[in-house]
Amino acid sequence: MLGVAADAELAAAIMSRTIIQSLITVEAWEGYTFADHQIRIKESHDLYGAVMWPSAIVLCYFLDTHRDTYNLLDKNVIELGAGTGLVSVVTSLLGAKVTSTDLPEVLSNLQYNVLRNTRGQCRHPPQVTELSWGKELEQHFPQATCHYDYVFAADVVYCHPYLGELLDTFDHLCQDGTEILWAMRFRLDRENQFVERFRSRFHLEELYDLPSLSIKLYRASRKEMGRKTPSGEAAGGWRDGWMDGWMDGWMDGWRGCLILPCSTEAV
Repeated sequence: MLGVAADAELAAAIMSRTIIQSLITVEAWEGYTFADHQIRIKESHDLYGAVMWPSAIVLCYFLDTHRDTYNLLDKNVIELGAGTGLVSVVTSLLGAKVTSTDLPEVLSNLQYNVLRNTRGQCRHPPQVTELSWGKELEQHFPQATCHYDYVFAADVVYCHPYLGELLDTFDHLCQDGTEILWAMRFRLDRENQFVERFRSRFHLEELYDLPSLSIKLYRASRKEMGRKTPSGEAAGGWRDGWMDGWMDGWMDGWRGCLILPCSTEAV
């Protein structure tokens, strides 16, 4: 964790990327400077998912100031819960092939912001598409063809009933070599509980801890154990299933029962 002075300095540097709208215009917007561009974001205050949250600014700042470490040029990136689209816009301007996702009711404003800030300025035009966490993932994002270098997410964990589906979605989209960058604002114990559930499936490393903003930035990669493949088989294949079955049979053999080895279902 950063000291108080270092935390305040970093938080100030992050928030300094915000542009204050100096004139009253027909359309209100939030302004930001990232990836050597001025970005204008339109919010939709009647939709919770279409409002700017500070975790997105933290993630954008990290990506913009760590371009050597995280070279996004030509990388395949998917953003979960893209909201207003700031992270997707910045990622596109940094050269990535971006798939920006959210719920159907958010897509119109998301599409507007993404196109407004990337048209004619990106190496790869970003794609905006629907993704409802945990639903028809293999149908719309088949693991055989959808390989992502990065999964980005900002402020996707809060008081909603779909945390299990969110975890399943992270799990589905992550394959060997995929890294997650996830910025999260802590509000309630529910967030802490989700982090512990997340650790059960992913290796987790803390990159930023900003107490003044109540935000942490994590990097993660999936664990093999207990992960399902598209066929539903536990990660590790038939060998792991055979060993589990063999051990069960050996233990029950004391009672004269023979249990044939079989694949086990992942938890």
